[in-house]
Amino acid sequence: MGEADGSAFGALLDRIGRALGLEATAPVAVTGTGALPSVYPVGDLAAASVAAAGLALAELVATRFGGRPGVTVERRLAAQWFSRSLDPQGWQPPPLWDPVAGDYRAADGWIRLHTNAPHHRDAALRVLGTAPDRAAVAAAVARRPAEELEAAVVAEGGCAAAMRSAEAWAAHPQGAAVAQEPLLSWEPGEAGPDGLAEARPERPLAGLRVLDLTRVLAGPVATRFLAGYGATVLRLDPPHWDEPGVVPETTLGKACARLDLKEPEGRARFGILLASTDVLVHGYRPDALAGLGLDAAARARLRPGLVDVSLDAYGWTGPWRARRGFDSLVQMSCGIAEAGMRRAGADRPVPLPVQALDHATGYLMAAAVLRGLTRRLVTGRGSAAQAALARTACLLTGAPPAPPGAAPVPPTRADYAEAPEPTAWGPALRLRPPLVLDGVPMRWDRPAGPLGAAPPAW
Repeated sequence: MGEADGSAFGALLDRIGRALGLEATAPVAVTGTGALPSVYPVGDLAAASVAAAGLALAELVATRFGGRPGVTVERRLAAQWFSRSLDPQGWQPPPLWDPVAGDYRAADGWIRLHTNAPHHRDAALRVLGTAPDRAAVAAAVARRPAEELEAAVVAEGGCAAAMRSAEAWAAHPQGAAVAQEPLLSWEPGEAGPDGLAEARPERPLAGLRVLDLTRVLAGPVATRFLAGYGATVLRLDPPHWDEPGVVPETTLGKACARLDLKEPEGRARFGILLASTDVLVHGYRPDALAGLGLDAAARARLRPGLVDVSLDAYGWTGPWRARRGFDSLVQMSCGIAEAGMRRAGADRPVPLPVQALDHATGYLMAAAVLRGLTRRLVTGRGSAAQAALARTACLLTGAPPAPPGAAPVPPTRADYAEAPEPTAWGPALRLRPPLVLDGVPMRWDRPAGPLGAAPPAW
């Protein structure tokens, strides 16, 4: 599955393909070079995860219509999509990070505070007893041991991660637990309709309804991919939630609405939407939906045959299974940032050059949806799949190491579409798709727009 080109690409694609149950002999062509400077083969991970989604889509097309389209991945474009796909023309997107967010030297090491969400920032500031001033936060952090502060922030409802080495993570109960998990876990579902009555060979997901309950960043990447092949994606966010730094990137092709699942009216409306959907993609912590009366069995009853794909940060087993987490925090926890620091000879954490765990997991989730759709076509039954950022980290850190001296190739004008696309913020150039399926173009029917701009309806 893929080329034996001496890189980690083939090994990564093979492991992903086996987790998905894809045919081992399915071909994929890989063009160009796509390096991202790191101790780990991030460029190969980008190409392999995009290729896996492409192979899963090709399999669906072959199952539904006959004739498997060829799959080509452009390495450099795949790596660039892991960074930023949008080049605004005459406007600037909001910053990606809150001013307080970042890495801080603690009394005995390093810790990362993730404060992009106001309630997460407030939790960290309550623990530290300081104002939202970076210098004051640094002074307060410096007085606390990293793991003690991590535990205090998490207990307060915030998000933080002490920097650990790979060896320390392997010995940690959560590291040991997630290492034993599969890259993707699967459960069979109930019988139900396939949802592909309107599909066409050149638009294989046309008419497919996808309910998106995900936020930064893996889940939105997955549903953006599905929208690119014709799926009708409805993203639901709670009141007041925003992620302005990434919304122009991730809402492409989607209708975005707000719904409060904690209120009876919101849950009732969600039940109506779910009953008429084909795919549910969600990133709530384990048991969160169950706490609202929407566990897996309830979801399957509402929509028999549902393809249900979910994401967790730190894994689905172990003591941290319900811990809030983001890509940058998982990199600190599992040894990636520490390994980068040692290789660079730096005096502070050196994470991956992009949020590769998020992006790669997003393409794995999209591939899991597509595999679920193919299985539903064949068996008439839905399925449930689970992915985790920390398990994708195991995939990356277990791959053959990246050669030293890799240098990224910045995008050129030729890497972008010929004409700017409209967005709610102004025109922007979008990178050409990193994936080419013969006769099956990737394109989006709806421009990127703000959260909450649409009603919660199909």
